[in-house]
Amino acid sequence: MKETLSKKETPIIIGAGVIIGIIAVALVYFGNPANMGFCIACFLRDTSGALGFHSAAAVQYIRPEIVGLVLGSCILALATKEFKPRGGSAPVTRFVIGMFVMIGCLMFLGCPFRMILRLAGGDWNALFGLAGFVCGILVGVFFLNRGYSLNRTRKVSKSEGSILPVIALVFLVLLVAAPAFIFFSEKGPGSMHAPLAISLIAGIIVGALAQRTRFCMVGGIRDMILFRENRLLLGFVAVLVSALVMNLIFSATTGTSYFNLGFENQPIAHSDGLWNFLGLYLTGFACVLLGGCPLRQLILSGEGNTDSAVTILGLFVGAAFAHNFGLAASGDGPTVNGMIAVVIGIVVVAVIALTNLKTAKE
Repeated sequence: MKETLSKKETPIIIGAGVIIGIIAVALVYFGNPANMGFCIACFLRDTSGALGFHSAAAVQYIRPEIVGLVLGSCILALATKEFKPRGGSAPVTRFVIGMFVMIGCLMFLGCPFRMILRLAGGDWNALFGLAGFVCGILVGVFFLNRGYSLNRTRKVSKSEGSILPVIALVFLVLLVAAPAFIFFSEKGPGSMHAPLAISLIAGIIVGALAQRTRFCMVGGIRDMILFRENRLLLGFVAVLVSALVMNLIFSATTGTSYFNLGFENQPIAHSDGLWNFLGLYLTGFACVLLGGCPLRQLILSGEGNTDSAVTILGLFVGAAFAHNFGLAASGDGPTVNGMIAVVIGIVVVAVIALTNLKTAKE
């Protein structure tokens, strides 16, 4: 479904994109992994590990940015009376699709948001991911044009719509209290993070901006294809440009390289073009069926959308599966198990698309 935005909002969307790009690079400056100021898939994976859902010691940390994104969206939605709890649209199907979105992201080593940040850091491997992402969206749009639908949502209680924001607050308490049953990486990407307060505030700001502008990478490309509407897409172009400029500025002023042009020696990335392509092909295809990218799902969950909350749970469990069963790629490249999982995911998502065509015709 197209989310209409007036022409007057185009400058707001572009301005939000500029701010988000600046914040993303600033988070790297303050301690986040390179080209990972934000990565919804990676941050959910880290949080999943911190709670003991997987045992990959290098990626275990409750990411305050995730908490902030949900709370920022929730706070602004409440302030503008846009907190309207809804749900009930094929939750089990959304859970399964969410799992495969995560598997696709962890094959590429990043969500669509990190794809943009990797491009801004000079990582040309992300071009293969971008190509796959666009192709996946094109296939998803093909099914949308032929009547794909997961049925209408219905109103739910405010208490039900508040579940994920409350869970986000619980995560924050666990992070601050640091009880013994929470795991924290001592090395690897999970050990690299900006100070808690900075990460949380950054997440809240970006969450509020994304809620206000309906930021969604999938939505931007989808709307361009379906309606020749480029406003959302311009927002992500603004993220790319501002993050690129900030990377160049920090590289010139700090003595640390924030920009490395090419395919080799890229941070938390691999150079297998085929599987970078297929990983984000799966992600793009699946996200069209869900109605938004992982970032958009977090923002919607902050607005009380329980279908998006279920999708987040699917992403969460998908991260655990990926690391418990050796599906996630690494800097050395994809695993055989991961390749098999991505192919299975593409087939499963296609079957879901085909079997839900009838609902739009009824």
